[in-house]
Amino acid sequence: MYIPLLSDSTQRLYPRKGGGGGGRGGGGHSSSGKGGSGGKGGSSARGSSVPVSGSTAGRKVAASYGSGGTPITTIPYGQPFAGRQSGGGTRNQVFGTYVYGSGYPEITGRGVANRNFPFVFWPISYPQYPYYPPYLYANEYGTPNNSSRPGGAMAQAMFASSSTNTTFHVLADNATVVSLMSSIRANCTLDASSSTVASPYNGSDPADPRPEQAIQYYRASSAVLTLDGYNDTSILSDNTDLPPVPLPTNIDTALLACLNATIAEAVPLFSGADARWIAPGMNLLVSCCWCGMPFCGDVVFRYASIASVQLCFVMYIPFLRLSSDNHLCLSLLSAL
Repeated sequence: MYIPLLSDSTQRLYPRKGGGGGGRGGGGHSSSGKGGSGGKGGSSARGSSVPVSGSTAGRKVAASYGSGGTPITTIPYGQPFAGRQSGGGTRNQVFGTYVYGSGYPEITGRGVANRNFPFVFWPISYPQYPYYPPYLYANEYGTPNNSSRPGGAMAQAMFASSSTNTTFHVLADNATVVSLMSSIRANCTLDASSSTVASPYNGSDPADPRPEQAIQYYRASSAVLTLDGYNDTSILSDNTDLPPVPLPTNIDTALLACLNATIAEAVPLFSGADARWIAPGMNLLVSCCWCGMPFCGDVVFRYASIASVQLCFVMYIPFLRLSSDNHLCLSLLSAL
């Protein structure tokens, strides 16, 4: 079992209790010695679609529990970070460390400046505090409330232990936080005070998560798990050889393990089969109407998307089959 700052960092994803339908999530513990009731495994374990807004290089839908691996593309001219690469990251690469700038496949080192986006999502942004080292202030990604961020402006959720005075936060873009809240509630035992809705994050509230409270980054530092009251001063030093401050010994390690496993397995990823809407060109619509719906359906499923079928059908209704000349149809398609 991999626990941040307590386990060997080479340990990675492991089976999560309650991962399949009918199983039970990792149960907590109490001072009475009786195990707390874990979340029931079910639909959330099978994954669900997560709509993602913002600058995603054309991608629209991620998936919780998805395997990732969306094709690598170059961000086009006119989009934020044009010329950088987006995509390629897979589920077994989501783990980082306690260091901001970790979680990038085959890249190490502090900071996130000038990096590509292997998971499409942007790294989180902290506000600029006077005593923070420069690497923690990634102003190229804007402020935490930047709505161009994939998944929307940054948000947070709080998860409290039902047995000890232990409180964690998850910090990421809004779409990711909302998705993870559902997965975590399905798998981990939580106190009733835990968040039921995502809250905006701007870093100005003293209760907001801070970099020195980070215990684990994920998905190219685009999501982080923090521990209230933890103060890892090593991340504020210029000495990169300093080890992290040990975690307190009285925290709920069962909840920590459940949160860590669930985030790693459920944080939304874009896959190689992203659901996306491709606007059909006029030639495609004309071809559909001219050649008839049977041909239209075949063409659309080869060249466009299901959404185009609906448009094609609407365009076809006013017309009957005007021609069966597939040569004309193919000539129209050649201009696509």
